[in-house]
Amino acid sequence: MSDQPDQQTEKPFLYVVVCAAGIAADVGRLITAAQEANWDVGVVATPQGLGFIDAKAVEAQTGYPIRSAWRSPGEPRPLPPPDAIAVAPGTFNTINKWAAGSSDTLALGILCEAYGFGIPTAVLPYLNSAQAAHPAYRSSLDRLRGMGVLIGSHEPHPPGTDGGADRFRWEEALELLTPELSRPA
Repeated sequence: MSDQPDQQTEKPFLYVVVCAAGIAADVGRLITAAQEANWDVGVVATPQGLGFIDAKAVEAQTGYPIRSAWRSPGEPRPLPPPDAIAVAPGTFNTINKWAAGSSDTLALGILCEAYGFGIPTAVLPYLNSAQAAHPAYRSSLDRLRGMGVLIGSHEPHPPGTDGGADRFRWEEALELLTPELSRPA
């Protein structure tokens, strides 16, 4: 037995990337689930996604500022590096741009780099069936799967409906990511 005090282990850090969908207002559910599972959480919102969440409430819940725009050179990083990333809700636009390698927003830049860094990443798609019927969407999911991205199970909803917001399983992101964190690098 050591005379040294127990070393407190650092919690893993989860980035939650929030896209522009009505359901994004409920992102606090994922944050709560992650915190209860012993994660620290920071939120990165797409520029349009920022308007779908209560920024003050999310920042109070996480203890970190929401990131949505690039920082200036020399500016400190407001979030620690992620151990994992959850994209929830993942929209048609973000999924297709991410799979194509577009990096025109901070959120997409982080997602594109995550592949190169080997950061476990999950996406919970949230889109309507008309969007999901577009050939680019299935190709994008295939490409993301090929990159090791874990894809959630929520089915596309009929256009013009609330999308089964009450059935959206925010915690599925953690269910997908947790086994990835225990794998050897």
